[in-house]
Amino acid sequence: MNIDRTLATAARVLRQLRHDPRSIALMLLVPCLMLVLLRYVFDGSPQTFDNIGASLLGIFPLITMFLVTSIATLRERTSGTLERLLAMPLAKGDLIAGYALAFGLLAIVQSALATGLAVWFLGLDVIGSPWLLLLVALLDALLGTALGLFVSAFAASEFQAVQFMPAVIFPQLLLCGLFIARDRMQPVLEGISNVLPMSYAVDGMNEVLRHTDVTADFIRDALVVAGCAVLVLGLGAATLRRRTA
Repeated sequence: MNIDRTLATAARVLRQLRHDPRSIALMLLVPCLMLVLLRYVFDGSPQTFDNIGASLLGIFPLITMFLVTSIATLRERTSGTLERLLAMPLAKGDLIAGYALAFGLLAIVQSALATGLAVWFLGLDVIGSPWLLLLVALLDALLGTALGLFVSAFAASEFQAVQFMPAVIFPQLLLCGLFIARDRMQPVLEGISNVLPMSYAVDGMNEVLRHTDVTADFIRDALVVAGCAVLVLGLGAATLRRRTA
C-alpha cells in the first residue's frame, strides 16, 4: 500500500460525492430523521426510547453506510472506472483503503450528528459518556462501509447490491438482541448471534447506556466491531474485481 495513492483515491471519492447530494442526504440525514421518528413514536413512553434508542443509534448508521457504499462502489465498476484505476500502478489495498477513508470521514460526521441529536435534543438518557456512544456509532458506520465494499464485489447491478441487504443485514438485525435478549433465544440462534458483529454493536451501546465507567465488556464489544470492520475490508480487497461480469 502507498499512502499517497490511498489519499488520492479518498480525495477523488469525496469530490464525486460532493456532486451527489442524494447520497450525502441519505448518509447524513436519514439516520437523524429515523431517530426523530422513533422518539415521537414512543412519545408516551420515554423509557422505551431510552431502552432501544441507543441500540438503533448504532444500527441506523451501519445500514445507511452499507447501502451507500455498496451502490457507489458498484457504480464505479459498471462505469469502467475501477478497471481504468486498476490498470494504473494502484494496488487493490490502496483502492479499498481510499474508499474506506473517504466514507469513514463521512461516517464521522454522520455519527456525530446522530449522537448529538439523540443525546442533546431528543433526550436520550445515557448513564455513560456520550463520547463512548459516538465511538460505537462510528465503529458501526465503518463496519457498514466495510460490508458495503465487500458485497459490492458479488453484485452485477445496483438492484442486486440492494438485494444483499436482506441476506447480510436483516439476520443480524433480528439476532442482535434488539427485540429480545440473546440469552433468551433458541440455543442455535444464540450461538449464531454470538458471531455476528451487530450483536456486539448493540451490546456496546447498552454498556454505555447502563454504566458510568468504561467496562471490560464495552472494550471487548468495541474491539470486536473494529476487528470485524478490518477483516471485512481485507476480504473486500481480496475479492475486488475490475469489472462486473
